Amino acid sequence: MFKRILVPTDGSDISVKALNAAIGMARIHGAKLYTLSVKEPFPYSAVSEMQPTPPQEFFDAQERIAAARVKAAMTLAEAAGLDCEGHTLEALHAWEAIIEHASTHQCDLIVMASHGRRGVQALLLGSETQKVLTHCTTPVLVVR
Repeated sequence: MFKRILVPTDGSDISVKALNAAIGMARIHGAKLYTLSVKEPFPYSAVSEMQPTPPQEFFDAQERIAAARVKAAMTLAEAAGLDCEGHTLEALHAWEAIIEHASTHQCDLIVMASHGRRGVQALLLGSETQKVLTHCTTPVLVVR
């Protein structure tokens, strides 16, 4: 049923749980896994004479972090005997990058983690998973 599964990762324990669920789904369906880590753009509005981190250092650090997350996910998938392709993208809004990546790679399932925040905390912090759910036409499996 599913042939291309996208699993975004932010390196958290709950995203590893989502990755394990995606690995299980991919094994059942014989699907290819895609993993994605979204990098934050440089906060240019905060640029001043006293900028603590030069832009290139910021970009390099973001890439190192995102690449390590993707590599960890690919290692788990490959240890399970699955074909896995990993990417890093820079985006202002992670949810938009996730939806666009799923579309670009013709993914037919997105497996995402949810921290399960509720009430005011959820309202204030927002949820990338919730935004993907409300803006995406691709099926989304939410793992808690």
